[in-house]
Amino acid sequence: MPQTRRHDGRRPGELRPVTITPGFVRTADGSSLIELGQTRVICTASIVEGVPRWRAGSGLGWLTAEYGMLPASTSTRKARPVHRPDSRSVEIQRLIGRVLRSVVRPEKLDEKTLYLDCDVLEADGGTRTAAITGAYVALALAAARGVQRQVLPRGVVRGSAAAVSVGILDGRAVLDLDYVEDAAAAVDMNVAMTGDGKFLELQGTSEGKAFDAEELQEMLRLARRGIRRLRQAQKRALADGLKE
Repeated sequence: MPQTRRHDGRRPGELRPVTITPGFVRTADGSSLIELGQTRVICTASIVEGVPRWRAGSGLGWLTAEYGMLPASTSTRKARPVHRPDSRSVEIQRLIGRVLRSVVRPEKLDEKTLYLDCDVLEADGGTRTAAITGAYVALALAAARGVQRQVLPRGVVRGSAAAVSVGILDGRAVLDLDYVEDAAAAVDMNVAMTGDGKFLELQGTSEGKAFDAEELQEMLRLARRGIRRLRQAQKRALADGLKE
């Protein structure tokens, strides 16, 4: 029988401790610091006049994201990109943008752009899913502040989004892989969902062992459980942030 505890003492379906601190960057329109175990990501949201050239004149707004890892975010120093982000960062920021555009009404932005910037302070696995979860809080706070400042109408954000990692490790499905587990997992998957339980994105990869439909369903079941808990953390953060 496989062991029921993981290397850090968690059960297979248990998240790492999660904390979301709203308003972490006071100068941003919206911001948060998300801490998921030892992974920490600063997320900011900015409301900027204008849209990309290809969107100009449409009457629609836009949302885009940038993602990066600070030099000391990993055990060996990561060099800053001089001219352009590396391919991994580009892929992740496109993922963040796709997911969060799904919960925004562009017709209410009146040719404004919402910029989401996600900067990894410490990386211990799950940085892209943590960035999505934290960036949603920053986005929702920025939208609320935009209404207060009368630069955005109500209803720009039409739902919620959060994301979590799952995988197959030592023959069992596990939730929220840290770096040690991610490096050893036979299957690695990232799941983004709306607050009402619909899928926004699935990224699943076999790392040497094919997985079957039953394993897939078990991973998705754990992902739903994890995202429910992340939504609770998001709601607490938003309640605290909107008091300020």
